[in-house]
Amino acid sequence: MAKVEIYTTMICPYCFRAKRLLDERQDKYEEIDVMCDGRRRAEMQQRAGGRTSVPQIFINGRHIGGSDDLYALDRAGRLAPMLAEPGI
Repeated sequence: MAKVEIYTTMICPYCFRAKRLLDERQDKYEEIDVMCDGRRRAEMQQRAGGRTSVPQIFINGRHIGGSDDLYALDRAGRLAPMLAEPGI
């Protein structure tokens, strides 16, 4: 099973949407709340190529993007194979 990391805030509807898709698929993920943690927010920005919006999603260390990107991967049939890869 792949390692999924999702940088979120508590008030972000797109974060809830992305987590809902993963929950529906019963995929586990590590949620990293950056709302009040400047160090983790800076880490997210560095890993996401300067992006500051949430969610920012990573699968096995690979940057996926946000909620819309996650859903696009799912619609294209590319999410399931990525999530089936062994975790790092």
